[in-house]
Amino acid sequence: MARAFTPKIVTANHLLEGDVIYQTADDRWSRHISEAELITDEAHAQLRLLDASRQANVIVGAYLADAVAGDTGPEPTHFREDFRRTGPSNYVHGKQETSPQPRA
Repeated sequence: MARAFTPKIVTANHLLEGDVIYQTADDRWSRHISEAELITDEAHAQLRLLDASRQANVIVGAYLADAVAGDTGPEPTHFREDFRRTGPSNYVHGKQETSPQPRA
C-alpha cells in the first residue's frame, strides 16, 4: 500500500551567502520559513523542485522537506529542518544571536 503524501516545502542554501532559503508561492526565495509555499500535491512538489534546481545561479542543494501548516505558515516536521532554520551551530552569530554575549 502506498504511503500518503506528506506536505512539503522547497528549501536550499543561497549560493553566495550560504543562508537557508525557502521557495515561495510567487517564485521568490525567502530566508523565512513562514513565507515558504506549503505544497500538498506530490506532482506539484516535484515540479517546484525541478524549477528550483534550474536556478543554479542563485541556490545550491535544493530539496523537498516535510512540513505542516502552522499558525504563521509552514513548520518543519523533522529536527534537521528545525535546526537548519536557526543558522550555523559552530558559534553564536546572526540568527542565533539573541542578545550580546560578553566575550571571555
